[in-house]
Amino acid sequence: MSIQIYNTLTRKKEPFIPLEEGKVKMYVCGPTVYNYIHIGNARPAIVFDTVRRYLEFCGYDVKYVSNFTDVDDKLIKTAKELGEEVPVISERFIQAYFEDITALGCRHADVHPRVTENMEAIIAFIEKLVEKGYAYESGGDVYYRTRSFPEYGKLSHQSIDELKAGARIEVGEKKDDALDFALWKAAKEGEISWDSPWGKGRPGWHIECSAMVRKYLGDTIDIHAGGQDLTFPHHENEIAQSEALTGKPFARYWLHNGYINIDNEKMSKSLGNFVLVHDILKRHDPQVLRFFMLSVHYRHPINYSEELLANAGAGLERIKTSYQNLKHRLGTSANLAENDEKWLESVQSLRRQFVEEMDDDFNTANGISIFFELSKQANYYLREKNTSEVVLKAFIKEFEALAGVLGLKLEEEELLDEEIEALIEKRNEARKMRNFQLADEIRDKLKEMNIILEDTPQGVRWRRL
Repeated sequence: MSIQIYNTLTRKKEPFIPLEEGKVKMYVCGPTVYNYIHIGNARPAIVFDTVRRYLEFCGYDVKYVSNFTDVDDKLIKTAKELGEEVPVISERFIQAYFEDITALGCRHADVHPRVTENMEAIIAFIEKLVEKGYAYESGGDVYYRTRSFPEYGKLSHQSIDELKAGARIEVGEKKDDALDFALWKAAKEGEISWDSPWGKGRPGWHIECSAMVRKYLGDTIDIHAGGQDLTFPHHENEIAQSEALTGKPFARYWLHNGYINIDNEKMSKSLGNFVLVHDILKRHDPQVLRFFMLSVHYRHPINYSEELLANAGAGLERIKTSYQNLKHRLGTSANLAENDEKWLESVQSLRRQFVEEMDDDFNTANGISIFFELSKQANYYLREKNTSEVVLKAFIKEFEALAGVLGLKLEEEELLDEEIEALIEKRNEARKMRNFQLADEIRDKLKEMNIILEDTPQGVRWRRL
């Protein structure tokens, strides 16, 4: 059975057939870096990191790109409120993002493009849309002519007439049609800006992803993913821009994860239930949060509560305990035992079941159920009077394979204090030499091991989570 993916574009499950055999081009919309990420940002990071891991487990070579929006209205507003420059704010929260997702077991993307580093590609993209008649300049702004793209609304399954009913022209906008959207915004006094053929300004939100997908992955990609809230207008607008420019399909498969509720209410700043990952990780093991996020199918809504998180922690602990007991038993087992074939078949059967569940639209919830069954069978085996290394190693290998797909660690690496101090000193030297990549890698490594660094005027302090 091939992998089946639910495609938002067609609203059905389809066999996964990549553009190029054995290779996958995957783009995931990243955060706007004006604050610490909330758990709504963490869910796509965890979910699509797991999708990437499973595709690699199946033998695919995945090129994974996830962007940072490092200039937009929210960043400009935050910079004004704090009296700091936009690049200072964005850099601070990009580093915070890396700390948080690394702690959550998410691998870095192959490329993390930033808007500010891709301005030339964005401007060139807009110029071509203007040349082709899909966009127009108005008072220093540039707008996309939505009605010029006949298939607009195909991702969100809305018609132009339905969209028109809710559209309006905001104060200060100079567009011809309420449905048109900004590709380029003329700079206001004191705002960060870049030179362009239409005067100083900055990109609209939607154009950045279209330009960066094309630059780093090409005209057509295999998978485009993000939160359900991005389906419209962000992803709809990306399709319109990209397909108008290239005349080719933008993405073959569209994946969207469901919303997060907090104690059965929609997460919202206005309700005061806005939960930052930065704060959760001060109280909880990041691996537990990851395990919790994967315990529900990615397309379904998920309800977050302290009680549910505690339950997830207890479940993960049961799996880890089984694994550690298997490893402990290794040293006292014979090479072979009477029932080896039966137990080896049981392990192989569970592997097949796990693959079947993950092949069905990356169903991590059912995959975790299989993991629990593997743990249960391991516990039964450990009660046998005679155990063999062959079977124990088969169980251990399967535990590690499933944990690898789900991005889970089965045992903690305990660093000695002197090892921590040595790594901190190495990081300090890297920073002095302006080797910030190495410095960040060391910080991320320590974060993975639940060591939190705090840069203070008196030097670096560290603590264990």
